[in-house]
Amino acid sequence: MLKKTLAALALGSALLTAGQAMAADYVIDKQGQHAFVNFKISHLGYSWLYGTFKDFDGTFSFDEKNPEASKVKVNINTESVDTNHAERDKHLRSGDFLNVSKHPTATFESTAVKSTGTGTADITGNLTLNGVTKPVVIKAKLVGQGDDPWGGYRAGFEGSTTLKLKDFDIQKDLGPASQEVELILSVEGVRQ
Repeated sequence: MLKKTLAALALGSALLTAGQAMAADYVIDKQGQHAFVNFKISHLGYSWLYGTFKDFDGTFSFDEKNPEASKVKVNINTESVDTNHAERDKHLRSGDFLNVSKHPTATFESTAVKSTGTGTADITGNLTLNGVTKPVVIKAKLVGQGDDPWGGYRAGFEGSTTLKLKDFDIQKDLGPASQEVELILSVEGVRQ
């Protein structure tokens, strides 16, 4: 009887420990500005125009042993677009591009995560931009994880995806070299 009780306690302890190894929840470190949603688009085929969204937040869950259980959700204030040129930013906020008066928020919510190798994954999800929701795939890579100097635990990722402007009802024609924009993401999350 004692052996059965000890075995049951050991099994219960093992199940509890296994449950603790499940996905951990993180909040993207917006306060410390350790996260970026950047983009680049060709300017006439001669150079690259870079920009960023300065105001966004989000969460993710990450399970290193089972990456497919991971999830991501991000909200972007589209009015926060910044290309280091005030007149261009005003134009990007207009109905020609982001239409921020009607669509002040862009969102991404993952629907599936598929491991593609050690520390890499394809994150499929729904991106809503300019009032249009389309599935996109973000090629993601784990940059690193571990303890921080303030007693917390962090994990950081980078990723990218390419969007066709017309897919998101951005009809302004910028010429043949400027039909797509690349999103470049770098996020660091603090475990909750």
